[in-house]
Amino acid sequence: MSDVVELTCELIARPSVTPDDAGCQAMLAERLSRAGFACEHLRFGAVDNLWATHGRGGPVLVLLGHTDVVPPGPREAWASGPFVPEIRDGLLYGRGAADMKSGVAGFVVAAEHFVAAHPDHPGTLALLLTSDEEGDAIDGVRRVAEHFRQRGQRIDWCITGEPSSTAVLGDLLRVGRRGSLSATLTVRGVQGHVAYPQLARNPVHEALPLLAELTAREWDDGYESFPPTSLQVSNIHAGTGATNVVPGTLEVQFNLRFNPHWTADRLVTEIESMCVRHGLDHQLSWHRSGEPFHTPEGPLRMAAREVLTAFAGAAPEESTGGGTSDARFIAPLGAQCIEIGPVNASIHKVDEHVRVADLEALPGLYLAIIERLLRADAAI
Repeated sequence: MSDVVELTCELIARPSVTPDDAGCQAMLAERLSRAGFACEHLRFGAVDNLWATHGRGGPVLVLLGHTDVVPPGPREAWASGPFVPEIRDGLLYGRGAADMKSGVAGFVVAAEHFVAAHPDHPGTLALLLTSDEEGDAIDGVRRVAEHFRQRGQRIDWCITGEPSSTAVLGDLLRVGRRGSLSATLTVRGVQGHVAYPQLARNPVHEALPLLAELTAREWDDGYESFPPTSLQVSNIHAGTGATNVVPGTLEVQFNLRFNPHWTADRLVTEIESMCVRHGLDHQLSWHRSGEPFHTPEGPLRMAAREVLTAFAGAAPEESTGGGTSDARFIAPLGAQCIEIGPVNASIHKVDEHVRVADLEALPGLYLAIIERLLRADAAI
């Protein structure tokens, strides 16, 4: 069994359901320390974060990942235990196999190989791991980024190991992400009997014109490689369950995935003004998950494209699609961010898995990018 497969299995065997790290980072820190990395444990609340560095000064290249996983669901639905790594027919099964303990293991093995071959490399190679990516993402990289901002920690380039490939390893290079903004809209009416509507005020009826406008609106035409901003209603609730009662309140939850045409603050202002214009007695509460970010052409994007083209046999799709990742907290520090990882077809599913061949290729893929950026004869 190869080093990276063995390490991935060790990580899968630890039931690190968010935000419990289950000892993953301590094990990795011990290993990285032996390789010459300085390891700093940053625990905030119930969340473990590991910052491991080798070298000094700039440029600073960060390998960003998470050790937590989503809950496995019913154990009996799995062909083998979710925290019992098992290889069958060339696939490694287990919760976190793709998202993203394979990426973390690939980072660690690549980092070990790089510093062994280039002990006096220019700049800094760092790993940042959290146990709060799959959960609330409050005390993980978001909090670490605030800590870094306060102490002036420089980050030039960041590679996130999230599973980004679609069909084969290396067929997609994530060069940005949309922002995410969620809202809960409460519209207040007056409860009453449906036979006497003049004595009630139906918040559903009052909110329908607003909801129609929100969902029909074309927010923009897209931005460079970003798709247009979209709004999706995710939940609507009103009423007592009786058919003869006008509800007293309506609650609507919706989310916007937005490109750099917008900021969260501008969207909040825009939608608040729409509610006022429709004359609603309302309350809006907001959750800002992250702002959009985009990595322009430069050394990081160029190095990744060259490496992925060699690995996949064709130039990768360069995309800003998908959901969000912890890179949204690193980009505002001034870092250029990309995402490269295994095929994502099984993430969060029962019988999550990764191809063993892809897993064994990951350290070499990451190592090739690191060498293009930090090797002495390639220093920028």
